[in-house]
Amino acid sequence: MSTSHRWTAGDGTTRTRREQAGRYALLPLRIFLGVTFVYAGLDKLTDSSFLRDSGPGSIGDLMRNVRDTSAVPWLVDLGLRNPEGFGYALAFGEVAVGLGTLIGLLARLAALGGALISLSLWLTVSWQTEPYYYGNDLVYLMAWLPLVLAGASVLSLDAAVSARRRRRP
Repeated sequence: MSTSHRWTAGDGTTRTRREQAGRYALLPLRIFLGVTFVYAGLDKLTDSSFLRDSGPGSIGDLMRNVRDTSAVPWLVDLGLRNPEGFGYALAFGEVAVGLGTLIGLLARLAALGGALISLSLWLTVSWQTEPYYYGNDLVYLMAWLPLVLAGASVLSLDAAVSARRRRRP
């Protein structure tokens, strides 16, 4: 390969264009999932009917409606002990996961949180969806897994901290 296709990156490593492009491959997924989870959490926090025990559009009614068709009814029962508290925990969890993913702070941990939220929603809310591939929570779960494995190697606080550590004597 000619030397015009190689260059030295800011961290001192030599990369080809293909290697550099590969580092950015997960960035669109990171942005999509981060924005989506921040939006989902804020949407829940600003919806006056969602964070209630009962009533149209409430988290309590939603959980009671899916309880008997979920794969893990005990998890729904756990949330039904305090629907409002569970709703707030879910909403704040989504915002934290989304922000961590967007800025790349503890990116693997944030992605794991997103995967666990998606898994719990798939096993409860969208479990009865037929055929299974119409259920969006399963797709979100699968989308989180590459970020759990790879983290955020570019345009992230994790990458900045890692580069700074490598520069220290």
